[in-house]
Amino acid sequence: MARMIFGPTYAEMRDPSLVPPATRERARAARAQPLDPANVWNIGWKADGAVPHTVLPEALTGLRSPLVVLSGRRFPSGSHKVGPAYSILVEKQLEGGCVPGEHTLVFPSTGNFGIGGAWVASRMGYRSLVVQPEEMSAERFEKIRGYGAEVVATPGSESNVKEIYDKVRELRSAPANRILNQFEEFANYRFHFHCTAAAALEVVAGLGLEVGAFVSAMGSAGTIAAGEAIKRRFPAAATVAVEPVQCPTLYNVGFGAHRIEGIGDKHVTWIHNVWATDLLVCVDDQECLEGLQLLEEGTETLAAEGVPAELARSWTGVFGISGAGNVLASIKAARHLGLGPQQAIVTVATDGFDRYPSVLRRLDRERGPMTPGEARRRLTLFREPTSEWLLEGTAAVRRRWHNQKYFTWVEQQGKTVAELRAQEDPAFWVAHQEKAAEVDRRIRERQAAATG
Repeated sequence: MARMIFGPTYAEMRDPSLVPPATRERARAARAQPLDPANVWNIGWKADGAVPHTVLPEALTGLRSPLVVLSGRRFPSGSHKVGPAYSILVEKQLEGGCVPGEHTLVFPSTGNFGIGGAWVASRMGYRSLVVQPEEMSAERFEKIRGYGAEVVATPGSESNVKEIYDKVRELRSAPANRILNQFEEFANYRFHFHCTAAAALEVVAGLGLEVGAFVSAMGSAGTIAAGEAIKRRFPAAATVAVEPVQCPTLYNVGFGAHRIEGIGDKHVTWIHNVWATDLLVCVDDQECLEGLQLLEEGTETLAAEGVPAELARSWTGVFGISGAGNVLASIKAARHLGLGPQQAIVTVATDGFDRYPSVLRRLDRERGPMTPGEARRRLTLFREPTSEWLLEGTAAVRRRWHNQKYFTWVEQQGKTVAELRAQEDPAFWVAHQEKAAEVDRRIRERQAAATG
């Protein structure tokens, strides 16, 4: 049996200064070697020091309120989804459910969680399989294989999660396979409640602002848990969910295929606390693709239209499709909420551009290259968003969102009605938040045993 690796606690991922100095120094040195297992200790928003972020100006957004975007691309594997992948695995190890050398890890994913899972699994001594739709970007498949995992491609696009679950059900029958499902594992929720929220609050405090809203697309619905923790500091802050117009599952129980990789999966995830979601904003996938290309390749146009040239250049490589979607949704939400100049709207760029060049080349083939005139037109997507496709999280709407979980989780995935109803109690969510302290205690015991 291979040695079981226990990396950082939730507290250490939130605040790397808590990591023992010698371990921290090894982790810094490992930055130059992305496959070095010591990089497990670099999982966290502050692994490089300050939280990576950018503040989008009024010249782009047309908003009085600052739009703060946390950047996840500095995490190992290039996306903050490696944090939930690690957190789920380390909790499974504590429970005795996963043992390196004995078990194969199976990661159901539409991209970034699978990439993060592939990275974490190999660094922690496991063989792994990533199950994802065949129409995801070529770069995603390359990265997963590059980190040492095998890929099982299922039919369809981003929104075909049911097909992923069907394949996972087959794989579950193999005794050595262990399923790490981001859509139902509460370690995903805990990572963002404790770590992503802390990063957002630190950035906003450094800018001397309040939080008016936290905005996150619905993929696994892990990231949006940060909104719950942010509300403890700013009770009036809105938690805003985002999904595609082409697959408006929360908006009107809709369905369909779309091209915003990482979100919009035709179901309400088990770990989504819908009772804490205040507003839903839908974005168009074509506008997200066009907006991404403007942010990535439109520096000259942005500078000519009032964005400081150095700031525009700094955005190269920072955004992926879902990040561009989060920005567009944030602008719509800020306008709807009437946020002022001291109320930051905070969102996340889950990954960077490195996994989307093939997607933009496809856009070029479909629509032609982005000329200066076309770039100026695309700027209006940010400055003049439609006021349509917004839905308030009223009591009745939240009830509907909660009830929609029944069809995936009770009918298909074996949860009970009693388990579903338990999520109606706020104490259910508080208990999952507070479990992090016990997890940290047990990780510290295992860390001490490994070095003692």
